[in-house]
Amino acid sequence: MNLFQSAQPSLLDRLWLTIRYPYDVIRNPLDALLSVPALSFLLIPTFSSYSTSLNLLFFYVTWSTLILSNSPLKVEVLGTLGIRVLFYIAPALGFLVFDSAVPNLAAKVKEHGEKALPTGEEQGGAKSRWWQVALVSTGNVLLGVAMQMSVELFFTKILHIRSALKISTSLPMPWGIAIDLIRGLFLREILSYILHRYVLHHPDSPLTDYHVRWQHTIAAPYSFVANYDHPLAYAVRVFLPTYLPALLFRFHLLTYHIYLAIVSLEETFAYSGYNVLPSGLILGGIARRQERHLLGEGRGNYSCLGVCDFVAGTSLREDVLDDVREVAENHNVQEKVKGRAKKAGRKPASRSRS
Repeated sequence: MNLFQSAQPSLLDRLWLTIRYPYDVIRNPLDALLSVPALSFLLIPTFSSYSTSLNLLFFYVTWSTLILSNSPLKVEVLGTLGIRVLFYIAPALGFLVFDSAVPNLAAKVKEHGEKALPTGEEQGGAKSRWWQVALVSTGNVLLGVAMQMSVELFFTKILHIRSALKISTSLPMPWGIAIDLIRGLFLREILSYILHRYVLHHPDSPLTDYHVRWQHTIAAPYSFVANYDHPLAYAVRVFLPTYLPALLFRFHLLTYHIYLAIVSLEETFAYSGYNVLPSGLILGGIARRQERHLLGEGRGNYSCLGVCDFVAGTSLREDVLDDVREVAENHNVQEKVKGRAKKAGRKPASRSRS
């Protein structure tokens, strides 16, 4: 009998390993991501006077550790999922809880007041579909991550070519990141206009009915509505315009995650229904155009930023130039108010006694 022969795992051991496998898959990348270098990169610039070079060194060490200790596919998929959860699902859920917990306060910051509340009477009251919208929206986000993973597997395992996104220990230069972001968002604007108008709102398209019966049945937008659609319509309206630019220009994974974070924040705020947004010029204009498209039965405002609608003449009411004029007028009004306040605050000069 060989005393050094390893014992075969029992049925319970194999069952336990099967149960632990998803946890182990997620834990390892998170351990690297939440390591001391990563935390140092995020916190040191805020709470210390360390140089930028040292911060970049910490981040490079963290990034290299993450890439070298995990498979590229695992890093890409879990990173993409983390971005979507952090910048879209979590804030959208927070807004939904806020609208439901304090409806009177939420109605004051909604563009359409109580009508825009997810649980309001306009949305169906006690029978509102907010939970279905949230569930379908989250499911579509997961579907997008799954489709992205399928593309990577098709490229690397079936075609045996390089990955769709560039995944390496080297980091892209800041100027390269900026260039990729600009051309990626520009191409996304064009693709979203073409696909949204001619695939989801063309009378001869088989997907038009799906899109209209799903997303366009919402009485007023809230964040989860951004990704609420029939899965096929979601793939055409959201996934393809977002992913194809990264695929065409072969973004570095870090650039893609930044790009995806921008898109996720845009979706979160543009569909939130709030009249108080971080950027009045950009997010405020996007939110108004998306709302008019949603409530206007899809007669215009097909693109994300509104640039293609302005060029093609399909803007509903205000366009991007009107947004610029409105912000400029508000800025001038605020400057005039400040100037008058300063003048009113001056004390009159004391008269000299004769």
